[in-house]
Amino acid sequence: MPFIPHTEPDVQEMLAAIGAASIEALFDEIPASLRVGSLPDVPAGLSELEIMQLMCARARQDGQPLCFIGAGAYEHHIPAAVWSTITRGEFYSAYTPYQAEASQGTLQSIYEYQTMMASLTGMEVSNASLYDGASALAEAVLMAVRANRRSRSARILMPRTVHPHYRAVALAMAGNQGVRFEELPYERTLGHTALEALSGFAGQDITALVIAQPNFFGVFEDVDALTDFAHAQGALVIAVVNPTALAVLKPPGQWGHKGANIVVGEGQPLGCPLSSGGPYFGFMSTRLEHVRQMPGRIVGRTVDLDGRPGFTLTLQAREQHIRRAKATSNICTNQGLLMMAGTVYLALLGAEGLERVAALSMARTEELARALTALPGVRPVFAGAGFHEIVLALDRPVAGVLAALSARGIEGGFDLIEHFPELGPALLLCATETKTTADIDSYARALSEVLRAARAA
Repeated sequence: MPFIPHTEPDVQEMLAAIGAASIEALFDEIPASLRVGSLPDVPAGLSELEIMQLMCARARQDGQPLCFIGAGAYEHHIPAAVWSTITRGEFYSAYTPYQAEASQGTLQSIYEYQTMMASLTGMEVSNASLYDGASALAEAVLMAVRANRRSRSARILMPRTVHPHYRAVALAMAGNQGVRFEELPYERTLGHTALEALSGFAGQDITALVIAQPNFFGVFEDVDALTDFAHAQGALVIAVVNPTALAVLKPPGQWGHKGANIVVGEGQPLGCPLSSGGPYFGFMSTRLEHVRQMPGRIVGRTVDLDGRPGFTLTLQAREQHIRRAKATSNICTNQGLLMMAGTVYLALLGAEGLERVAALSMARTEELARALTALPGVRPVFAGAGFHEIVLALDRPVAGVLAALSARGIEGGFDLIEHFPELGPALLLCATETKTTADIDSYARALSEVLRAARAA
């Protein structure tokens, strides 16, 4: 909570220094007809202690359910140092660093973020983030249309295994700009994009192929085969990745013989809590040959006349972000606070720590799958390996099961019936390193009770 240190004598001294009779006098230019005399619906001010008690009571109303939802937003442990650092005033209220001479600290932090994201994705350059993972994919689609000058079709191959919300946002943002999205089916038993479905596109003018790794089901795609096919057709490859998974998976820059061209994803797993839907931040990295088509801010490192290192916004003029007609993107943002959380999180964990988080998350999901599939009426939908999510089929509608679990303090997963009705009553659920064996046992007991009660009804 901010602390305001000014005592009444301090206030009077400052007013005297500027020649004002009172604080009210500072606002005398506002006409009386526009001023509100009182705010009867606003409660009286509270002390710091009373405010803390009130906010704690409100927080307790939300409860602390066990959350196994996943589906693009993940509960990971966030070291206390992350938000202790980024809520310092110089980070918490930082504005876009257009004036390099006054913003070296902010610029350096963005540069460090870009360096880590480029290293994590195996690419050559990264921007300073976008709104979220879904809009980052939409921006990547538009970027691919600009960058792939050999293609005139503006056709994007979009697998159904990409997050349904990402697909919807990409269609909403790019569908009215002449971009055509063509859906690719998935293998019903394996849960990954059907390679046979690509054969019909051989020799055609395709602008880009989107590849999610892991995909929305948590299943691994055959990224090498998909990437090489796309490049053989002259298409670019847009990778949609989970940054935590990159600690244990091949980076997109090494997919196939040439690697992906553009990499995007959601940065929320990197130090951002689950907080009522956001805010989150999208990341994007690319190859140097495409950098002038990449939206978002880019910080470069240089030296001054005396040879001292310095940092500045580069490649794009400020007008890119102000004048709509001149902008590469009209929604890009530096999302500085969330980007900084990702920077501090990655710096604290390092490569080894991030790998432990990813490996433990996978182990917890395997443990969860074993516990739940041992119950009558629960079976896995897809065979094969995946990351920290799994799809399970139930013997009854998922919505009622989730409601019953929620009443027991467990958020049991994501109902797939709306987006993937062909799977029947199917549940997408996730476990990360935050879940213990006791948590998983609690879920298994609760699910067993819910299913037994439903059968008895």
